[in-house]
Amino acid sequence: MIAAACAGAGSSGAPRILAVTLLTSLDESEWRAVSGPGAPPIAEAVSGLARLAIAAGADGLVCSAHEVGRLRAELGPAPLLVVPGIRPAWSQSDHAGQSRTAEPRAALAAGASCLVVGRAVTGDPHPRAALERIVADVAAASR
Repeated sequence: MIAAACAGAGSSGAPRILAVTLLTSLDESEWRAVSGPGAPPIAEAVSGLARLAIAAGADGLVCSAHEVGRLRAELGPAPLLVVPGIRPAWSQSDHAGQSRTAEPRAALAAGASCLVVGRAVTGDPHPRAALERIVADVAAASR
């Protein structure tokens, strides 16, 4: 699928093809339930899926903050690593649906290229202020 998507996208650089490694909604026990008792731990499975996707031509990956550091170390600086499940410590939103979350600074420090922030903003009573707070925190971390 990845190779076909890359072929269809052409060599113009747009769109960029991202592969999803493993949904952030799965924790280790759920992963075992869907993959079977002989499956490797999540971190190993994600590494294998990531290497396959990059070898097939993907420009990057959508991966959990729990695996982003390992993937950055294994794959180097080139792949785009998009990390969903970003939750600042002060966030009032619940973590429903997300098992492997992280704070913005931690994900960036581990090697994330882009952060996906949803519920921390949309679930806040003051979404604009929440977004501004996250942007300020990320800007302070990058100085």
